[in-house]
Amino acid sequence: MTDTPANDGTRDATPVARPSSPSDASPANGPSGSPGHSTPASTGIDAALSPDTATPMVDDPALTENAATADANRHSLAENVMGVVTGVFLASFGLYLLKESGSVSGGTAGLALLLSYATHISFGVLFFVVNVPFFALALWKKGLGFTLRTALTVALVSAFSYLHPLAFGIDALNPVYGTLGGNLLVGVGLLILFRHGASLGGINILALVLQEKLGWRAGYVQMAVDVVIIALSLTVVSPWVVLLSAVGAVVLNLVLAMNHKQGRYLGRT
Repeated sequence: MTDTPANDGTRDATPVARPSSPSDASPANGPSGSPGHSTPASTGIDAALSPDTATPMVDDPALTENAATADANRHSLAENVMGVVTGVFLASFGLYLLKESGSVSGGTAGLALLLSYATHISFGVLFFVVNVPFFALALWKKGLGFTLRTALTVALVSAFSYLHPLAFGIDALNPVYGTLGGNLLVGVGLLILFRHGASLGGINILALVLQEKLGWRAGYVQMAVDVVIIALSLTVVSPWVVLLSAVGAVVLNLVLAMNHKQGRYLGRT
């Protein structure tokens, strides 16, 4: 776009480019501050105004469209509730399959499973207790809303850990099927929870914080931590179970790494 400043009431035959910023601006054909000389170009919102008429030259539909899109993509309360319940059900049922197959997992769930094998204390109780310290991290980095949703999901997982055995009595379960299927269900459940602004607490919170602050993939962060936890399980279960659990952890975290990429999903809480 060029600007041809007025000079003595007539238009100069040669266009003069508008300066790119106020510091580069220089008057054309006349003393500074006298009427009829060019004004510096503006950018952003200011660029939508004509310096001569102070009326909008063009509208910026992108601003209105982006605001409308953000509102349209925001999850309603009912959607968030249904999403959290669905995610918790799938993840908790996956953990139930892991426990029934004698397998272990990563994260705070894996730690709770290990402690339940070693102490025979209920998994539901241990899962909630292990997650309590991470609620402080969630409150500090993710806010009160996320922390409350996460505390609710952890409590629901603990509750479902009592309900699943009552509804689905399992007499025999192939360890390979239970381990791989359980980790797959946990991964899908976590995806749903992430997309509705919640998690299963613990390492999930740490993984989400590192993804947002440092750009590290949540799945890869959790995979690294899971390796450490599964290695510790050698003190409780057999090497075969550890190997099978490691494969299951890879399946779970690949589900997260391939499907939970920052900025890809448009839905917001």
